[in-house]
Amino acid sequence: MHSLSFRPATETDIDFLVQLAQKTMNEHLLASGITRTPGEYLQRVRFRFECAQLILFKNQPAGLLKLVREGSAWEIIQIQLCPSLQGRGLGRRLLTKVIIQARKARAALTLSVLKANPARNLYKRLGFVVAEETEHAFTMRLEYTATAPLLLNSMTEKKPAIFIKK
Repeated sequence: MHSLSFRPATETDIDFLVQLAQKTMNEHLLASGITRTPGEYLQRVRFRFECAQLILFKNQPAGLLKLVREGSAWEIIQIQLCPSLQGRGLGRRLLTKVIIQARKARAALTLSVLKANPARNLYKRLGFVVAEETEHAFTMRLEYTATAPLLLNSMTEKKPAIFIKK
């Protein structure tokens, strides 16, 4: 995936992951009227840590993907990229890869995103729809459908997708 690779996160990654969470989330949390202590960031990093994959860019720590793959209902718990790598299409390619894996497993995907986080626009472009709404966040869902495999190629192209009805 063009210089992106993954490995399971380990205890030695905790400091990096807490700093990453602060760098990527603090602005959106503050815009939502939410503050987090360093201990709360640590607690969030440790939640479902067994699912945590460190994202490497050119073999250097660059992000976090926490993906729970359980049956036909997968959940993206966290997806974060270093701010210096955002806006390059890496997040889109990463999510496309996750979506393709979910489609192959015939699984729906859910994620939660703060309303103040512009990443919600990327999720919408990739087909996620708002399933639930709270004061500060949306739960977004991408259903598995039998026609989804027909759409996979369009997700990896930069040109607009053309959908053919059967």
